[in-house]
Amino acid sequence: MIGEAERLLEIAARGVRSAAEFLPVPALELAREPSVLLDPGASFVTLKRDGRLRGCIGTLEASRPLATDVMENAYAAACRDPRFPALNMRELEGLALSVATLGPHEILHAGTRSALLEALRPGVDGLVVRSGTRRATFLPAVWEQLPDPADFVDALWQKARLVPGSWPGQVELSRYRVETIEARL
Repeated sequence: MIGEAERLLEIAARGVRSAAEFLPVPALELAREPSVLLDPGASFVTLKRDGRLRGCIGTLEASRPLATDVMENAYAAACRDPRFPALNMRELEGLALSVATLGPHEILHAGTRSALLEALRPGVDGLVVRSGTRRATFLPAVWEQLPDPADFVDALWQKARLVPGSWPGQVELSRYRVETIEARL
């Protein structure tokens, strides 16, 4: 998938540049894309500047062609991440771009916090937590900042607006793996 990986990075870079230029999301000619990029796919696009997060947007469920998903998420990571102001042209040089394509979700049947901590594979698993209307995920790359499973889970709980250290009565958990490709603009 080397050719497809390069194409995904090109698509993502084009989306980021368009956002920085305050242009609309670029249209893709899907008929010209490799067939594997037309299959439904879920992705996250992460932007970093000097090693610090500058934007990250993604989808958890595959509901549109992977090429489209990457384009939309790249554009959104550059200008719609509510944690950051919209990216501008001056920030493009040296910007680190990564595209993570998500594999299938595997339901985790952990009935307790300790069972969840034992089931996690640090550095490998992305994790989704759902409790009622609250939902959050961490990509496997978050393990780099939070290598301890307890810290990883507590931070994810906090992101989902759950009480760290608690175990909600209704909780759904799933894990997934990603393939990540990276480039600099």
